[in-house]
Order: sequence, then structure tokens, then C-alpha cells
Amino acid sequence: MISIKSPREISLMRKAGEVVSDVFRQLGPLCVPGVNTLELANKAGKIIRSHGAIPTFLNYNGYPGIICISVNDTVVHGIPSKNIVLKDGDIVSLDVGATLNGYVADACRTYVVGIASEETKRLVRVTEECFYEGVKLIKEGVYLGDVSNAIEAHAIKNGYSVIRDYTGHGIGSHLHEDPYIPNYGKKGTGPVLKEGMCLAIEPMVAQGSYEVRVLGDGWTAKMKDGKLSSHYENTLVVTKDGYEILTNSKEIK
Repeated sequence: MISIKSPREISLMRKAGEVVSDVFRQLGPLCVPGVNTLELANKAGKIIRSHGAIPTFLNYNGYPGIICISVNDTVVHGIPSKNIVLKDGDIVSLDVGATLNGYVADACRTYVVGIASEETKRLVRVTEECFYEGVKLIKEGVYLGDVSNAIEAHAIKNGYSVIRDYTGHGIGSHLHEDPYIPNYGKKGTGPVLKEGMCLAIEPMVAQGSYEVRVLGDGWTAKMKDGKLSSHYENTLVVTKDGYEILTNSKEIK
């Protein structure tokens, strides 16, 4: 069942979103050649805890990292490691969850590391565009399938594919709530959006095939063809006439 959040709950999620936003503000500039992903994760943990919040992902269903950090052909759930060192031309996705006063915010950004090809930069840019192509449709009364369809259409138009094994999701007092939100779909299908629904919309876009494989650690999801993948996500709330992004408090549409 999809829950409708009260103004009080939305306010609490907005505060959790401010924590997540602060992680990106501080970690984005640190995504440079020579930094290992465990350093980034430990810094994220310090930032989250400095706000009195809890790193949502740590030990979630057994996940061992403070945040998920995925590099190049790893699309999601990369485990931070001192052995994964960023270098020129990489892309690195920081997927961050914070729980504050019992409510969760979840978002992801993909950063280009150092000097990279124009095609690499384009993949990252188009992934973010996919998010906005989808969410610009969001308001009360819209089918969720319309949002999913718009995300996929923009990716395909640019020569990319969208990951099918992983989806966005509802969010609130739990990290994963109904509904699940694929990055592909048909117009006029799925749940009808209502004011107060809180959603984590997260396009995951690949240069090649959308097929993934999970490594023996049970978490790290890599592209089967070894090509690059990018990830962009925000937590938002549906309003009567649009939406508000809760993981970027200054961004209201």
C-alpha cells in the first residue's frame, strides 16, 4: 500500500534530505584522482552523524558500507574499499541514505573524475536529464507509468539503455516502501499519483546493454558488457500541481 505522508512527516523527511545534500556538497569536490572509495565513505559517515542522523545503508539487509559507491561499470551497490582508487576518466556514483528522527532521505549523484572523455561526460549529463524528463510530469492525478516511460524514452533517444533489474521506490519511515518505480514503462499504467506521496526516483543508465551481473559479495552490480553506467536520484514529494525535491531543499518545481 502506498502511504500518504502528513505535512509533519514531509517536514521530517526534508530535514533528512538536508543531511544528504550536505554529504554531496562536501564529497563532490573530493571525487578526484588518488582518492579511494573507503575514504569517501568514512567522510560521508562523519557528515551524516554530525547532523545527529544515522547512515541508512549501513547493515541494511547486511550491506557492509556506510554509503554505496559505484565506479565505472558498477551501476549500484558498490562496496567502499581502500583498494578502489579513483583515477582520471572514471565516473563514481555516491548513493547516500540518511535517517533522521525516524525518517529517511535517499539520493545519488554521479561525478566525473579528473580529465574524462566527452562521451563519459555525456552519459552522466543524460542520466540527470532522464530524471528531470520523468519528474517534470509529476503532479497529483498523473500515472506513475508516464514518469517511467519518459525516463526510458530520453535514455533511448540518446543511444543508451535503462537498467531493469533495479528500480526507484517509495520512501518514508522505511528506506523501501511501495511503490516500486521502474525506469521503463507504458503511459497510462501504474499507480495514480496523489499529493503527499514520497518517492525516490532514480534513473540508472548504461552505455550498452542493460543486463547486469552481481559479484560474489552479493551486492556489487556490474554491467555484463563492462561498459559505463551512471546513476542519478532524488527523494521528492508529490504536490497538487507538481513536486518538491527533498534532497535539495532549494530546488522546488
